[in-house]
Amino acid sequence: MRSLLLIALMAVAMPMTAQNTSDHNFRVAKNLDIFNAIYRNLDLMYVDSLDADKTIGTAIRSMMRSLDPYTDYFPEDKAAEYKQMMTGKYAGIGSIISYSFTRKRVIINEPYEGMPAAEAGLKKGDIILSIDGESMAEKSTAYVSDHLRGEPGTTMVMKIERPSTGKKMTVKVQRKAIQMPYLPYYGMQKDGIGYINYNQYVENSAKDVRRAFIDLKKQGMKGLVLDLRNNGGGSVQEALQILNMFLPKGKHLLSMKGKVKNANSSYNTTVEPIDTVMPIVVLVNEATASASEITSGTLQDYDRAVIMGTRTYGKGLVQIPNVSLPYNGKLKLTTAKYYIPSGRCIQALRYKHTDNGYVAENVPDSLTHEFRTAAGRIVRDGGGIKPDIEVKPDSLPNIAFYLSRVDTTDILLNYEIDYIAAHPTVASPKDFELSDADYEQFKQRVIKSGFTYDQVSEKILKELENLARFEGYYDDAKPEFEALRQKLKHNIAKDLDYPYNKQKIKEMIAADIMAAYYFEKGSLENSLRNDKQFAEAARLLGNAEEYQKLLQPKKQEGVSK
Repeated sequence: MRSLLLIALMAVAMPMTAQNTSDHNFRVAKNLDIFNAIYRNLDLMYVDSLDADKTIGTAIRSMMRSLDPYTDYFPEDKAAEYKQMMTGKYAGIGSIISYSFTRKRVIINEPYEGMPAAEAGLKKGDIILSIDGESMAEKSTAYVSDHLRGEPGTTMVMKIERPSTGKKMTVKVQRKAIQMPYLPYYGMQKDGIGYINYNQYVENSAKDVRRAFIDLKKQGMKGLVLDLRNNGGGSVQEALQILNMFLPKGKHLLSMKGKVKNANSSYNTTVEPIDTVMPIVVLVNEATASASEITSGTLQDYDRAVIMGTRTYGKGLVQIPNVSLPYNGKLKLTTAKYYIPSGRCIQALRYKHTDNGYVAENVPDSLTHEFRTAAGRIVRDGGGIKPDIEVKPDSLPNIAFYLSRVDTTDILLNYEIDYIAAHPTVASPKDFELSDADYEQFKQRVIKSGFTYDQVSEKILKELENLARFEGYYDDAKPEFEALRQKLKHNIAKDLDYPYNKQKIKEMIAADIMAAYYFEKGSLENSLRNDKQFAEAARLLGNAEEYQKLLQPKKQEGVSK
């Protein structure tokens, strides 16, 4: 009960600084008194004994869920989860693991470079039989993951089976602090184009982005592609440091405005930049969020880079991630909205609080506002960062999706394991491509396995038939429906040979194979061979006139005064 009262006192004290009305304070105190009284009576008289941590924890989690997706409570027993969220680090073996349906066991899928799993010689497909003598048969991925993690420096004994040989091995692995790869690949591409893939704004990561940029300049880089696709953000301070690299000292970068006025803040560049003229294209997509949007949006507002791809997520809310609570708890709390240099907030969703939690609503276009970049180009708030050039990625064919994420027969996994066993070495990531002969072998495996998948065209045809029956047209059109059904009939061989499907499946297999030989950086480098968005970015950087024209206002926009 003492913990509950301390939390209650904190909750009463905090609003007093933000709401100077006695009515508000009275309602806060009243409801906390009611809550305390309810739990006291439940604890004394409820028919069953209550677990205070679970019962009150459920109430707290429900309160968090009613606010927004980002405000969250971490009790002491979630300290490891909290630490990983804050730093991107955890202690374990450093490998992606996955569940093999045919083996009913968890396997090693992709070891991280330089981490214990790779150093111990574990490879893609290795079956985890036991950990410290405990069988992992039919255990879930989460269960195995919990047993692989532990304190840095502790050791475990893993028994594994290598499926390509059937050999069982015992491996002693020492856990270490694992840093998720936040800068998995950078390198020079054709025609002097530099490429940096940056996927998470974790502590101290901006320093490595800076080093990568300087290294690429030394190699003769003429233009940079900064890839922020699928970068969900992280530390705002890291975003500010990256912006310091490309904008003059003293430029306004960011404002944070919330309910507590004395907590509002504003940030400017504080050091001399390392480059203010290098042409830059920033790649973004719908999973580019938060600190990534601060970076891309600020570079857009200063006309310092061309933003390319698809509209970003639209997270314009700021959280204080480390509010300390009694008994070593932590609160991640939404406190403000952020505004980039043009004055816009790019938050795409409004959260309405209801009795059943929050309801997310898109900000309608009619309620968005017009802002101007430094050069006078029109930009808008309320919906993420709209790219200067929209380039949509190639879509993943339905059959490829089923093979990689839905299929429970492990056809793709088993083919890749056998391919790796049969090829001690392969070409470099820049040159590797799955041959047509290799693809033909894969195709025959799929056909012989009896693999099936749900075709979208068949589903739509069935819906159309039902609609025709409802409207009374089906009988007259029945011969046409039957003819169309025959043409759309499942033909796995034909689907696998369809040129677009074949190309995308080959690329998918190649990416997995490259990760097995050259880790994530190899997979990323190889994927650039067929990356439509990267190809367009590189093309634009090779055309200085077109690049500069994009950063100037269109005639109908005029220039702001």
